[in-house]
Order: sequence, then C-alpha cells, then structure tokens
Amino acid sequence: MSATLKNDIFIRALLKQPVERTPIWIMRQAGRYLPEYKEVRAQAGDFMSLCKNAELACEVTMQPLRRFDLDAAILFSDILTIPDAMGLGLYFEAGEGPKFSNPIKSAADVKALAIPDPTAELQYVMNAVSLIRKTLDGKVPLIGFSGSPWTLASYMVEGGGTKDFGKVKGMMFSDPKSMHMMLDKTAQSVSSYLNAQIEAGAQAVMIFDTWGGVLSHEKYKEFSLQYMQQIVDSLTRTADGQTVPVTLFTKNGGQWLGDMATTGCDALGVDWTTDLSTAKKLTQGKVALQGNLDPSVLYADDDTIKSEVKKVLTSYGDGPGHVFNLGHGIHQHINPERVKTLVDAVHAGLS
Repeated sequence: MSATLKNDIFIRALLKQPVERTPIWIMRQAGRYLPEYKEVRAQAGDFMSLCKNAELACEVTMQPLRRFDLDAAILFSDILTIPDAMGLGLYFEAGEGPKFSNPIKSAADVKALAIPDPTAELQYVMNAVSLIRKTLDGKVPLIGFSGSPWTLASYMVEGGGTKDFGKVKGMMFSDPKSMHMMLDKTAQSVSSYLNAQIEAGAQAVMIFDTWGGVLSHEKYKEFSLQYMQQIVDSLTRTADGQTVPVTLFTKNGGQWLGDMATTGCDALGVDWTTDLSTAKKLTQGKVALQGNLDPSVLYADDDTIKSEVKKVLTSYGDGPGHVFNLGHGIHQHINPERVKTLVDAVHAGLS
C-alpha cells in the first residue's frame, strides 16, 4: 500500500495489480441525487459559484464518502471550466444546462483563443483539489478530471448542448484546419490543467470524451482520439513517488476500445452498451477497465440491483484490472438507498 493512502485498492486496480475485491466509485457520485448536496448548492447560489468556492466544493466531494463505502473521491467541478477560462462566458440556464455567451463561430475566433494558465484563471480548481486532498487525509485517492478536446469543442462551437452537432461537425468538414487548431489549443489546455491538478494533489486523472461517440470511425481517430493521445503523452505520470493512473472514457465508444488501448493510458471507461468480456478481448489485456452498470438499474429494487451487479462482475471475469462503476453518470432522481445497495453488492462480489 502506498505511504499516503489507507485504501489504495482503486489505484492498484487501475494499474492491473492484484486486489482483494473489486473497487467501486460512481460517476457524478457528488451531486443532485443527494439531499445534502442540494442544500449546499442552494447555499452557493448557483452552480459555478459552488465550483469556485473551495470549501463548498470540498464539502460536496466528501458527502458521498460519508454515506457510502466508496474507494475513490472525484473532484467536484465541471468539464467546461477550460472554455470558461478561455473567455467563452459559461452560464447555466435553469432546466437547459450549460451555455456560452461567446461561442466559437469563425476561424478568427479560433485564432483568438488563448490557452489558460491553470494557476491563474483556473486557480480556484487547484484550491479545491488541495483542500479535498488534505481533508481526505489518505482515506481514499482523489480523482482529477477534464473533458476531452472534442467534447469541449462541441460545447464551444454549439454554444451549449445539442442533439445534431450540426455546427461543430459542420466546422469539422468545412474548415478542418480551424477545427484542428482549436483541438490542439484545447489539448494543450487540458494537459496543463490536469498536470496542475496532479501537482495540487490529484492521485489519478480521467478524461471524459462524452461526445466522441457521435463521430465516424475515421473522424473519431482524427478529431478525438488523436488529441487524447496528445494529452496522455504530456501528462505527469508520477507524484509523491506513486504512479498517477490515467483513464480515458468515450461514451458510445465501444467499437474503438482497441484503438484507445494503444494510447498508453492505464484504463478505459466502458459504457453499458459494451459487454466487459468483449471489451477485454478488444483491449487484449493492455489496460484496466472501468464500468459498466446501466445507471437506470438503480431505479429497480434491491434484488434486481444485486443481480445486475453480479452480471457485470461475471462479464469481467477473473483477474485484476476492473474498477466497478456505472456506464455513465448517476441520474438525479435516484434514491440514495439504492446506491448503498449497489456499493454493498459490489463489495459482496460473486459470493
């Protein structure tokens, strides 16, 4: 066990080292399904004020660890902090999600993009990382994260969420030079941002490629995977004498797991549309796998949750290298008691 961690089972699993049981954490484990989160969110006034207040961000990061026996904490923040720091003017519309007041509309806008200094415009994130790491006191590792360049670019060009990705794909096809310039700048920004999180105390990092799955095979490799590769190549991989594992996650990206496994990352997130036994074959043992229960299972009764957990554990099979998680983020209307059932079922394993 590492000198700084009382529970390092999550780190060991990501590095494909032997573990005594399957570790578990949950995407969006700190969030609006918890009543205590809603109280702090109301206290902060709005979402970004919560993200920018280190004490409140630390409090909501710790909340799920008080309720559930999870094996990792994840920084409470948002993937859109980088484009916000680039000057795109992030704001949140009630019921509509994130929006940008200054979206990217032209090649000139792309050229004008500045790469933010993570210790200036994004220092509030580093303050939160440092405080959370100190507050955890070695209980479990702290995960830092960022959105992928393609996913960030999707929001930056669309100006918010979208169903058809017409603007960002339109730029990709009509002005690929500008798109590559934006992705390169964003990749540089993500690299420095994650390295700053590692320096501030993050013990593992994850890149969320939420929208990579909307691309064709050829375009995925050119416009998404290439830039995640650039980030992996530039990350600090050790801190405090310990390895800092890197996980990549492309939602709806099961068909590219083999390509993703060649990047040099330590682990791949797998959503619920790909069986873990298939993912193992595609990745040929090169990486650990994280996932992949359908979040909607948590609407079911306890017996169903336990049964579905066993199916996921069975699909992974024998050997180290599995971190249990949902196949994407937890839904906001889930009963926290069902989450406890999930965590306990994973701890029980196949017994």
